[in-house]
Amino acid sequence: MSGKDAADRALAARIDLRLALRLVVLTDRLLAEPRSVEEIVERSLAAGARAIQLRDKDAGAGALLSVALRMRDLTRRFGALLFINDRLDVALAARADGVHVGPDDIPVAALRAKVPADFLIGYSCDLVAEARRAVANGASYIGCGAVYGTSTKSGTGDAIGLERLDEVAAAVDVPVVAIGGITTERAVEVAGTRAAGVAVVGAVMAASDPADAVRRLLGPFERRAAK
Repeated sequence: MSGKDAADRALAARIDLRLALRLVVLTDRLLAEPRSVEEIVERSLAAGARAIQLRDKDAGAGALLSVALRMRDLTRRFGALLFINDRLDVALAARADGVHVGPDDIPVAALRAKVPADFLIGYSCDLVAEARRAVANGASYIGCGAVYGTSTKSGTGDAIGLERLDEVAAAVDVPVVAIGGITTERAVEVAGTRAAGVAVVGAVMAASDPADAVRRLLGPFERRAAK
C-alpha cells in the first residue's frame, strides 16, 4: 500500500459511518445541467454532506475514473466518503472508500473477498432476509427502497413505504439508508424510522440551491440525534 493509500484509509477510518450516511448524494450529470456535477458536489459537501455516490451508467471506465479522481479530491478536502456505483475497478483505481452494488451486480461475498477489510460495500435491497444475508456476507450498509417510488431509476418496482423501511433497519446492525422519491419534506418522515439517513438524486442534483437542499435533508436527522 502506498503512503497516499494509507493516508486515505486512515482518514476513512476516522469517519463515523452512521453519521456520514445521514445523507448520501448520488450524482446525475443530466439532472445537474447546465451546472457540472463537480460544482453541485462541492456545494453539497460545503453544506454538510459527508457521503457522495458517483453514479453514471453511460460513462466508460476511463471517463468515469476521471470524474472519480476529481470527486476523490473533493471528498478528501471535506472529510467525506466517496462511493462508486457498481464499478469496483473504478472504485479501487480512484482510491474511493467503497462501492455500491445491487442484486444484479457482483455478489457481496465475492466483493468482500477481493477488497481490503476497511473497504465499504453498500448493497441495495428491500427485504429483511436479503438485508441480513448481505450483511452476513460483508455489506457495510444497506440502501433500502424505493421508499416512495422514483423517477430517476427504472426497474425499482412498487414503493415499499416507511413501515418496510423500518423493518429492514431494525433487522440489521449496519446503517440502513432510505432511497427512492426522497424530498426535503419526506426526509422528516424517514427520520421518524430507524433508518440512518437518506440517499437522494434529484433532491440535490436538480435543486436550484443544492446547499440549502442539503441542509434541509440533514436537518431532521440532526434534530433526531439531539433529542
